[in-house]
Amino acid sequence: MRDLLTILPKPNRYTGNEEGAVHKDPQAVDLRVALAFPDMYEVGMSYLGQTILQHIVNTRPRWWAERVFTPCREAGAILREYKAPLCSLESDTPLNRFDLVGFSITHELCYTNVLYMLDLAGIPLRAVIRRSPQPDGRPWPLVTAGGGCALAAEPLAPFIDIMFQGEAEESFPEFLELLETSRREGRSREEILQAASRIPGVYVPEFFEETPEGLRPLHEHHTRPVRRVVPDMNAAPYPESRPVAFGAVHNRLALEIGRGCTRGCRFCQAGVIYRPARERSTAELERLLETCLAGTGFDDVSFLSLSSGDFSALKELFMNTVDRCAAEQISVSLPSLRVGSIDDAIMERMAGIRRTGATLAPEAGTERLRRVINKGVTEEDLVLHIQKLFEHGWRQVKLYFMIGLPGETDEDLMGIVDLCRKARDAAGPGIKSMQITASVSPFVPKPHTPFQWEAQIPLPEIRRRISLLLDAFKKEKRLKLKWHEPDMSLLEGVFSRGDRRLAPVIERAYAKGAVFASWMDGFNLAPWLEALDEEGLRPEDYTGERALDAPLPWDHLSAGVSRDYLLRERENALKEKTVPDCRYGACSACGICDGKPGPSLLERLPGMPAEHKYRNILNKPQRDQESHRVDLDQYGRVVIRTEDKDSSGFPPAPPEHLTRKVQRLLVTYERKGPAVFLSQLEIQHIFDRALRRGGLAPTFSQGFHPLPLLSFGRALSVGVESEAEWFSIVLRERADLDTALAGLNKGLPGGLRVVRLEEIAVNAKIADPEQEVYEVRFVGPEEQRPGFLPAWEKARSAEHLPFVRETKKGLRSVDLRPLLAGIEPLGEATVRLTLDWRTGYLSPPVLCRAVLAESGADHAPQHLLIAKKDPQGA
Repeated sequence: MRDLLTILPKPNRYTGNEEGAVHKDPQAVDLRVALAFPDMYEVGMSYLGQTILQHIVNTRPRWWAERVFTPCREAGAILREYKAPLCSLESDTPLNRFDLVGFSITHELCYTNVLYMLDLAGIPLRAVIRRSPQPDGRPWPLVTAGGGCALAAEPLAPFIDIMFQGEAEESFPEFLELLETSRREGRSREEILQAASRIPGVYVPEFFEETPEGLRPLHEHHTRPVRRVVPDMNAAPYPESRPVAFGAVHNRLALEIGRGCTRGCRFCQAGVIYRPARERSTAELERLLETCLAGTGFDDVSFLSLSSGDFSALKELFMNTVDRCAAEQISVSLPSLRVGSIDDAIMERMAGIRRTGATLAPEAGTERLRRVINKGVTEEDLVLHIQKLFEHGWRQVKLYFMIGLPGETDEDLMGIVDLCRKARDAAGPGIKSMQITASVSPFVPKPHTPFQWEAQIPLPEIRRRISLLLDAFKKEKRLKLKWHEPDMSLLEGVFSRGDRRLAPVIERAYAKGAVFASWMDGFNLAPWLEALDEEGLRPEDYTGERALDAPLPWDHLSAGVSRDYLLRERENALKEKTVPDCRYGACSACGICDGKPGPSLLERLPGMPAEHKYRNILNKPQRDQESHRVDLDQYGRVVIRTEDKDSSGFPPAPPEHLTRKVQRLLVTYERKGPAVFLSQLEIQHIFDRALRRGGLAPTFSQGFHPLPLLSFGRALSVGVESEAEWFSIVLRERADLDTALAGLNKGLPGGLRVVRLEEIAVNAKIADPEQEVYEVRFVGPEEQRPGFLPAWEKARSAEHLPFVRETKKGLRSVDLRPLLAGIEPLGEATVRLTLDWRTGYLSPPVLCRAVLAESGADHAPQHLLIAKKDPQGA
């Protein structure tokens, strides 16, 4: 794939040279793993689960985990056109040369992307075909899957060799040890899978067959796969250094503070499959914060959890983190906050950091329906929380709702409108510039939840309910409605509770071009419906109500909660009966922790310490330090009251600490190899992080969002090499030049290197050079080379070179000849250009292609290598 970077869209997705990327000698490793994310790079690089697994594998000297993401449609077409296989990012190795290709399955609409990636890699889609070796005699890589969907991914079963159930921090390396030994000893695929099926948390789909009573194991020794759980979060591996993405959706330090949620929302699959609730200690989190910031240079920290507001020592953690980060202008955010889960002190401190939009999830419009789903949020709670947000300066609030919940009526729908009105009115008459946005999504019943037997409302009814809401919102000021695409929700509903009969449907839909089904851009339900019809299936076969005594496609897998618990909670929903959070109230006897009526999931795990087998130990909330006291309010929420620590207000850093100007450095850097595919904006972000990693103290601008005082020279186009680009940085503390040079080069992406530092006057103004030297080399087809030098000779002898280009203001004509101060041939395929910018500037690649086109030569962009030379010969 590296040979095609110049023609691939957004080529930096495929270079694999990010800061923190792990590169090893392929000849020095015994086991090679490709961690595949079935979505685009920008999405996958934000997924912490894959990063954790990559870290675990790469800590072993003789194992190497590389990354691969789904190419966009245009990139996939280019790979097919040039018959190039899909390769890993770090080493550009075709996927069929790996020992294992492991997919992270985070949602059901990515299933065809799994087939798309296997197909582009030249790997047979069906596991049964991969039993035979490759044409060269090598075994096919084992194809595995893990993630939240792996507990009910039967539509993918015929394509996957192994599915990891639950948290894979322990089961994945256990299996890799088995695989490494098996490869060395020459064991067959069948022997490997048989041995793997004995590892707790490992599910081998081909060892289970369909019967009228559901899926059953082929042999007695194939026991029911049980979800694996990491009992001690403090001991769980965590990547203190990691690849820092180029342009990811969430390019920040995601610090996982805990897992699991025991609130018991009946619609929530994550609340079941990530039980029990576990937390990292504040001491461990503060240690991780220091090491992760030093290893990445991020300027944004986000606490990651299913419900970060339920972290039992949140106030202590947040206040200490904010105090530590404020001096370095590092932002701290708390996503996934529950209504009423933070107090005024935290809210005020958050407001001092930033006032972007706030998001809350009441889920239903009426208290009756919130009792049905066991949400535990009252209207009074919600309105009071929003009122406090407005008081602290927030002006945009988004409220998430579901429509189509069991038992929902039109009155409940109108309750959404009424609740949004009350949220708006909480701002009071003095606040005008505010917005309440209601975001609604059709409810999809999920496996392993109390609603797994319920029907999903039909597509026409979803659209009617959205239309009803839309008409009501049109009459309201400062209220806005957004909704999730109903067609996508229908498809999600089909595959969420699907069985193996859907496997050929996935194949057929993929053959019809159905990829990236979770992206609105290009989404089309028609090929899916056609594929279902061709297999004699209907959406209603999967979205309809399920009989309570009928087998479910995931009954042979254990998520840890008992069937009795789910049925009991379903009955509570019908009675509109709420159940308190079991971390602080009575045990709900779900089956995860306390062994009722039989051995709990935790007791069935190997090597589980006795003290971790009981709910009152494992789920016990940690206490804050002595200066805090943890209490519960009348709703069972954690209230942390500060007794002797003043935490009111957000203490701004002293102006002189941030804005003083002590030293200014002129930094000259080169950009070669894979770094030529970085944009100027990405270069700026990289050096911003390099300053933090290198221990330099930049001066910040003033204003609400202070930024380091970096000033970059003229930007080069993506794809142009350079020996002499520059930026200047103002420091608030003096730095030794040699130490600063080493610090800036620490962890830079491959091909990007600082070559020179000079101290200049603090208030000096630096102008871009009037002339620059470039070398242009032709690397295209041999038959086109003879026309290269004559084109430049013609340009050198021309008096004028008119060129018409499209601008924002329309067509503009420019004479290129004054820009060409010198044209010097350097052999048959290279010229040195001296470009003069005093009469104007034009991108060198555009200028070169214009000159060659004017001469009649046909040279595509990928046929030219353009490099800016360093006049100082660095």
